[in-house]
Amino acid sequence: MKLAYVTTYNAEDVANWSGTGFHILQALRKQSLQVELIGSIKNKYSPVSLASKGREYLYKWLFKQKYLCDREPLLLKQYAKKTVQHLAELKDVDLVFSPGTMHIGHLECDRPIGFWTDATFASLVDFYPQYSNLCEESLKNGHLMEQQTLDRCKIAIYSSEWSAQSAINNYQIDPAKVKVVPFGANVNHHKNFKEIQSLIQSRPTNQCKLLFLGVDWYRKGGQIAFEVAKALNQSGLPTELTVVGCEPILDEPIPDFVKYLGFISKATTKGREKLNQIIAQSHFLILPAIADCTPIVFCEANSFGVPCLSIKVGGIPTVIKDNINGKLFAQEAEISEYCQYIANLLTNYPQYQQLAYSAFHEYETRLNWTVAARTVKRLLQEAI
Repeated sequence: MKLAYVTTYNAEDVANWSGTGFHILQALRKQSLQVELIGSIKNKYSPVSLASKGREYLYKWLFKQKYLCDREPLLLKQYAKKTVQHLAELKDVDLVFSPGTMHIGHLECDRPIGFWTDATFASLVDFYPQYSNLCEESLKNGHLMEQQTLDRCKIAIYSSEWSAQSAINNYQIDPAKVKVVPFGANVNHHKNFKEIQSLIQSRPTNQCKLLFLGVDWYRKGGQIAFEVAKALNQSGLPTELTVVGCEPILDEPIPDFVKYLGFISKATTKGREKLNQIIAQSHFLILPAIADCTPIVFCEANSFGVPCLSIKVGGIPTVIKDNINGKLFAQEAEISEYCQYIANLLTNYPQYQQLAYSAFHEYETRLNWTVAARTVKRLLQEAI
């Protein structure tokens, strides 16, 4: 099967979209699929792009609202036109495939269309900060683009039940063409069970090491992570909170138990090795996000046998299963609930170890790109 892989950016550059488009591309190729790239179709200096930018500033300063440039119909039609031009140069393409919906909303071609993404436009509105306080024009454009994409596509693959259900409920798409396949972990290690067992057994039994890994302190739940670490220390359990990706924003000086390491780039071998080491040494990844789709960092943590603590929101429940590879708490949960769960496991350390082993098993059997791409390949073959 031959795919045309459509993105606005360079999918061979791991720095784009946190590396997800890159890893999807590599995973599909490893499944013996022939994948031809149609990428970098965005031109930020085109007249349409510049005009869209002007409208963005107009809405921001005059109306105090947000205008989404990337949902501008003229811009999306420009993407579609470029895609059609590239398709004409490719032979024997069986299916046009994209890791998003915006690139294909206006695409008119004689090949089946499919995508694999983590959210619908409707699921993001008033959920993510950047999709709040949108102007009426962007709301109309966004829903129209999503509807057109879903109407055109032969198969719509989502990374969570939450986003898949949004497609069905908000855009009346035929449930038969909606599928759910979680994303894999963006990691470059291939540790076996014995290596993971050694990592888990090397973690201290008289201390709790929490890791907060995210670029948005507020949306990713940094304050909750801090309060949990603070309460655990006050209860007598020595706890260290390592923060990577963003600076802690606190109403008090950063205490000694918070280890702030800043942003560590995955674009370099040194950065990847450093992140791997930090994750592997942690007891838990704690990311109690107030809004999220399907954070791949959970899969990455599980790949090192690290259970995850988060909130029942968005697409997270597809990834994290209670007492299998972590624990999800209610949005209104008290800090004491997190603390009790952590303390109970660490004071009954064999239970913690079993949870850690189970987390690695989830990665091996469900949350890796090989398993995910194999499933997607089968679904695409069935679609055509």
